[in-house]
Amino acid sequence: MPAHDFEVKEALEEGVKLKWLSTITEAGEGSITIEKMALDAKGFPQPTGEFETLPADSVVLALGQNVEQTLLEHIPGLEMKWDSVQTDAVMMTSHDGVFAGGDMVAGSERTVTVAVGHGKKAARAIDAWLRGERYQPAPKHEPATFERLNTWYYADAEKTVRPVLDIIRRQSTFDEVVGGLDESNALFEARRCLSCGNCFECDNCYGVCPDSAVIKLGAGKRFAFNYDYCKGCGLCAEECPCGAITVELEEK
Repeated sequence: MPAHDFEVKEALEEGVKLKWLSTITEAGEGSITIEKMALDAKGFPQPTGEFETLPADSVVLALGQNVEQTLLEHIPGLEMKWDSVQTDAVMMTSHDGVFAGGDMVAGSERTVTVAVGHGKKAARAIDAWLRGERYQPAPKHEPATFERLNTWYYADAEKTVRPVLDIIRRQSTFDEVVGGLDESNALFEARRCLSCGNCFECDNCYGVCPDSAVIKLGAGKRFAFNYDYCKGCGLCAEECPCGAITVELEEK
C-alpha cells in the first residue's frame, strides 16, 4: 500500500480495518464481494480465486492519483513512461524548452517538498535556457558523514512534537488531525539543523588558527585561507563542528 508508516498507524488508531491484498469484484445493495490476491515473484498482486463477502452500505474508491496530461498530448517528441514525464537532471523534458516537475515527473515522491525542489531546479534551468545556455549545477561538496561532525558543539534539543487532535474528535469530525507549528516552534526546529558540510560561520576556525591564516570575508561570505601563512596543521578542520573543512596534501 503506497502510504507512510505513520498514516497506517493513525488509521488503525481511528478504528480503520485494513484488508490487505484484496480487490472488489462485485458490489450489491448491502454488501461487496472481494477477491483475495497474492504477490507473484515480481511483487505484483495476482488473483487467487478465493472470495469473501463483506457488509457495506457505501463504497468510496480511492485508487491513487494521476496527472492531467491533456496539455501534453500535442507536444512532439515528449517521452512518457508509466504515465509520467521523463526529464533530465535539470528538469527538462525530451522536448527542448519544456520543463516538468512535481507529481508529473517519473520517480517523484509526490510531496510538496519534492515539488518545491523541482520548481527551484527548473527555474534555474529555464533562466539559462532563455539566455541560450544550459544550466550546469555547481559541484556538490563531499558528504559530511557523522564522523566528520563535532557534536560537542551542539546543545541537545528534542524534536518539537506537532499538536495532534485527540482520538475521539478524530473519529467524529473532519477537523485537521495534525496541527502546524507556530512561529517560535518553527524557528526552534530550524535551529536544530547541524548544517552538515555547510559552513555557518561559527568562527571556530578563525579562533583556533595559530597562524592567523583564516580570513573573515564578512557576514554571509564565510572565510578564505591564506596559504602563505597556513602550515597545514589541520586544527581548523578538527575544530569545525559541521565538517565543512578538509585538509588535503599539496600537489608538487
